[in-house]
Amino acid sequence: MGAYILRRLLLVIPTLIGILVINFTLVQFVPGGPVEQVIAKMQGEGDAFSSFAGGAENLTEDTFGSDSKYLGARGLPKEFIEELEKEFGFDKPPLERFLTMMGNYLTLDFGESYFRKITVIDLVLEKMPVSITLGLWSTLIAYMVSIPLGIRKAVHDGTPFDTWTSGAIIVAYAIPGFLFAILLLVLFAGGSYWRIFPLRGLTSDGWENLSLIGKILDYFWHITLPVLASTISAFATLTLLTKNSFLDEIKKHYVMTARAKGLSEKRVLYGHVFRNAMLIVIAGFPAVFIGVFFGGSLIIETIFSLDGLGRLGFEAAVARDYPVIFGTLFIFGLIGLVVGILSDLMYVVVDPRIDFERREG
Repeated sequence: MGAYILRRLLLVIPTLIGILVINFTLVQFVPGGPVEQVIAKMQGEGDAFSSFAGGAENLTEDTFGSDSKYLGARGLPKEFIEELEKEFGFDKPPLERFLTMMGNYLTLDFGESYFRKITVIDLVLEKMPVSITLGLWSTLIAYMVSIPLGIRKAVHDGTPFDTWTSGAIIVAYAIPGFLFAILLLVLFAGGSYWRIFPLRGLTSDGWENLSLIGKILDYFWHITLPVLASTISAFATLTLLTKNSFLDEIKKHYVMTARAKGLSEKRVLYGHVFRNAMLIVIAGFPAVFIGVFFGGSLIIETIFSLDGLGRLGFEAAVARDYPVIFGTLFIFGLIGLVVGILSDLMYVVVDPRIDFERREG
């Protein structure tokens, strides 16, 4: 197993490099980079020009950069454009910029945001609690509901209970998360009916002054609707996966043998079937968490005004904040690859009979 893990870890490096190369190359052909963003802002806010150009005296008409390669730069001094390119590092060739970026990443230096004057690491750490809250609670609730429900559906396969619960979870799976989130706001956050839950944020004003119990209750009060909106589509996959896994195991010969020995149905189900049937479900926990963590976070965070990683990535892409884009891409890519390895390890923990090295051989 050690050799298998080592090989997987070594594959992380070229995979990350490949991800960054592809995205860095694509970015070079996308219009509206950070220089263009600043130019557009300067055209709309002339009073902010001096902070970049060094003073209003540089705004002379005879220094117009009319031949500038940037759309919208006409009327701005050529020296100003060159200063912007130098500030953002675009005075260097793309290959040199990429190699410099990768060299910095080796020392975990992800740079500083172009427009927020904060390091990428600090920015990610600042937004991380919101996304972890949504991902962790949504995944735990989905498992706590789906596993017992899937087992019950397998035991009562073909009964009316199985039929109507299947219909219910399929309908829930078909409802888009953002639509369900809006419905929750309308019904329970003062939209048109009841004002039971808060409309935005993870904590109330003055949260620091509450007691420990008060802080916990206030926290759960705020996350109820976002977590429900994030979880709604996860029930169907996990429930049906659990049901099908149990049905496959129940039909195997060792189950019939256990029943023939006189073991109770409960002993057969939870003493023999459960461990084998839950292998794929439990081992997939890291991947499910990452899916919820990165999947619908942008829309849910936007609707409930939560300042998490989803909104961070979206705003960075819109503003062409390249250090944030590539830094978060590297961090999230690394997390995803490590989670893939953890998923394999979970298989071994749940069922020690699995040997990945022998399977590869």
